[in-house]
Amino acid sequence: MSETPGFQPEPIAAIDINRIMKGLPHRYPFLLIDRVVDFVPHAGAIGIKNVTFNDNFFQGHFPGNYVMPGVLIVEAMCQTAGVVVCETLGPEDGYGVSVFFMSIEGAKFRRPVVPGDQLRLHVTKDRQHGKVWRFNAVGTVEGVKVAEATFTAMVIPKDSKSASRGQ
Repeated sequence: MSETPGFQPEPIAAIDINRIMKGLPHRYPFLLIDRVVDFVPHAGAIGIKNVTFNDNFFQGHFPGNYVMPGVLIVEAMCQTAGVVVCETLGPEDGYGVSVFFMSIEGAKFRRPVVPGDQLRLHVTKDRQHGKVWRFNAVGTVEGVKVAEATFTAMVIPKDSKSASRGQ
């Protein structure tokens, strides 16, 4: 889809877990989003993480006072951004790339995310320059902001030598 000035593409209602896994390499236990809704190409989407007591990180964080680690909230934001990249580029190009996290700025955690919460990850593309994309993200639970961050990622073809070295 081309970026035509003034053109507002219609959002795609939902991207299910099977489609998410076509674009992202992550698998259990590190795939941290269950669904993506309100995807708009070149703009953003909302990732959904249904937080359950069965999530493996709760075994050690923190027994008796279960809290989703902030670093995993940021990872879920980044995975949502990865879906935005892959779906924006389309199945032909987007599923042939890897999206590598580069930097994070302004990460803030406002309240704990606990079992039973539905974490909604509002990710918007701030800008894109070549292979580098910048995103703003806000995590909410029941409409209340629980986390926020700005981060950049680099898009690399899956068959490139730098992608196989994890760079």
